[in-house]
Amino acid sequence: MHPITIIGTGLAGYTVAREFRKLDKDSPLRLITADDGHFYSKPMLSNAFSQNKTPENLVAIPVTKMREQLNAEILTNAQVTQFTPLTIQDKQLEYSKLVLALGADPIHLSLAGDGAADVLSVNDLNDYAKFRNALANAKKVVIMGAGLIGCEFANDLQQAGFEVTIIDLAPHPLGRLVPKIIGQTLQQALQDLGITFHFDTTVTNIAKGYKLTLSDGNILEADVVLSAIGLFPRTKLATNIMINRGIVVNRYLQTNVENIYSLGDCAEVEGLVLPFVMPLMNAAKALAKTLAGEPTQVNYPAMPVVVKTPACPLVISPPALGVKGEWQIEGEGRNLKALFLSPKLAGFALTGTCVAEKMALAKDLPALLV
Repeated sequence: MHPITIIGTGLAGYTVAREFRKLDKDSPLRLITADDGHFYSKPMLSNAFSQNKTPENLVAIPVTKMREQLNAEILTNAQVTQFTPLTIQDKQLEYSKLVLALGADPIHLSLAGDGAADVLSVNDLNDYAKFRNALANAKKVVIMGAGLIGCEFANDLQQAGFEVTIIDLAPHPLGRLVPKIIGQTLQQALQDLGITFHFDTTVTNIAKGYKLTLSDGNILEADVVLSAIGLFPRTKLATNIMINRGIVVNRYLQTNVENIYSLGDCAEVEGLVLPFVMPLMNAAKALAKTLAGEPTQVNYPAMPVVVKTPACPLVISPPALGVKGEWQIEGEGRNLKALFLSPKLAGFALTGTCVAEKMALAKDLPALLV
């Protein structure tokens, strides 16, 4: 009997393997990864430095233990060269079902200058190790991107004693996710820590030694430059698998190719690409049942996101793309409740003490996929 094979040992790959093992203890199971296969929580990378977490500290379970826990073969440092047929370094592998849990790659801007190639991003433990090494003798850090990850890194690094500057083309933090007043509230809280912002501009040139030229004419100097402008799904090997923004799957998380499935940051479910933990967990539970012989559709309830910015506690649940409505703001100071009404509740953003209303409000939101 050929094994169920999962490509990827990030949170998506390991979670579907764990959920499958709850249902089926004995069927052959194989996982393949291009790295060392240790289990860790990727969301912890953006607030690990101020806690003095080394890459080794972030490993929750080493790969040797994962093999035991999952009763699975785990191939590490293995480079998959194609999916159909499944091939690793010119060797073809058989499978009964194939799961693509490939994750996503950081978006890299095309920048001029002889220092552009030295811009860092943090998307895994190896990236985090390089980032920590770069910070060893640094004082000034410039972050490109004022989205969720950029703001989380900024808060963390400023608390660790660095001088942090954020650059973004939007007019305020989380520009595509929250109303202006919520973004400005977060901005003020981070500025009070000492973080500097440059909005409505972008980096055009990075000279060696980290001299940054911005599109508005400003020139900044830094010791480390971190890009946090977003992710794009890993799809390049899916040559005969349907791709749109991500690997296209149906509600059963099945691709257009028989016995090949996908979930996590690389997958597009009914037009949705959701690179967050809760959608991944819902998908893993549904797919595990399907792999165990009980075809199960994934459901996405409303899934608020907690932003890890201690300077300004924040929970967001943005309205779905294309939904028309308007924001209604309640509260004062840094304790704000923003409700997106269409005309019923379709999204929210909460700051300060208002984050306590997260669960109650989430119950009134429409599900993303029912």
